[in-house]
Amino acid sequence: MNHDPNTQQESTALRLFRDYREFQQLQHIYHAAIQEIRMRLEVLNDEFSVTYQRSPIHHIESRLKTAGSIVEKMERKGIPLTVENAKARLNDIGGIRAVCNYIDDVYAVEKMLLRQGDITVVKRQDYIQTPNYNGYRSLHLDMRVPVYLSERTEYVVVELQIRSVAMDFWASLEHDLRYKADVATLPEGINEEMLQCADEIAAIDRKMQDMYRRIQEAK
Repeated sequence: MNHDPNTQQESTALRLFRDYREFQQLQHIYHAAIQEIRMRLEVLNDEFSVTYQRSPIHHIESRLKTAGSIVEKMERKGIPLTVENAKARLNDIGGIRAVCNYIDDVYAVEKMLLRQGDITVVKRQDYIQTPNYNGYRSLHLDMRVPVYLSERTEYVVVELQIRSVAMDFWASLEHDLRYKADVATLPEGINEEMLQCADEIAAIDRKMQDMYRRIQEAK
């Protein structure tokens, strides 16, 4: 039996795409969109550093959904398997995460980025002001960004998550505990403890922000 991951990926891709080349073309467009947003964030971060002698963004991460992930999500949502539907109805084929030092930096980065006239916000979800039921906090922006190709311009929607270091710390460990625990159900009380930890970390996040503001005011 052939367990070559490349062969398995190609087989999955062919459930959605006419041929593997079409899948590669889709990947290229979304990779280009991710790179476009990443470059803009890095330029803004560098300019902020020159102007204010500090960088609001701690680090940037990105990811591109595999063919298997695209197919799985479309089937789960009952979306007919076509490339056109994938582009039109999935906003997170390409994803990028900007992790900021402080809460204020999250909104500063959002404001700076959205000042650019060729970016359109398709959907905005503020899980910082209104945390998710499990305590998850982050600012989500589904954005349509132009990708300039050799013979045309494609407008591609990518998901940008902007969060603080503290929010990212909790989200990373919560994901590791919940989805990598390799147990059918979590032990009793774990969900409540995760939520409590989220609230405690958020309180520390706000305290660190307040201390930073007071230091800046004292300068």
